[in-house]
Amino acid sequence: MEWFEEAQAAEQRGDWDAAIALVSAHAECYSTDPSRHDSHLWHMDLLARAERFPELTERALTDVHARRRLNTSLRERGMEAALRNRAEDGDRGALYVLVRLLCETSRPEEARRAVQDVGPDDQYAHQIAARFPAPSSGSQ
Repeated sequence: MEWFEEAQAAEQRGDWDAAIALVSAHAECYSTDPSRHDSHLWHMDLLARAERFPELTERALTDVHARRRLNTSLRERGMEAALRNRAEDGDRGALYVLVRLLCETSRPEEARRAVQDVGPDDQYAHQIAARFPAPSSGSQ
């Protein structure tokens, strides 16, 4: 059996340690070899699915793929405080994910407040928030 078949089998049975070990040995960020780069993305996905947030957070300091996967995982779990903390620490991707999450859960005012608090000069964050209308006040 090839390493990737073993990794897939481990992943299917939820043996995250084995799957991560197998995949990480063949993973390389921005490799010229597409299979090594794909393995890197798979590795980041496995870390997120295994809920290894400390490891993913450490990698996110220097790896854009880890950062994106971490922010997506936090969003999927509704971990707004963690996203906000990451945004306050300078992760603009976390700010964008947080703003979208707040807007998509019918909280556009909270989203606008987050932009004002965390990234008042970030035009893209303002654009995301502007796509969602503020609730009408009921008075005309």
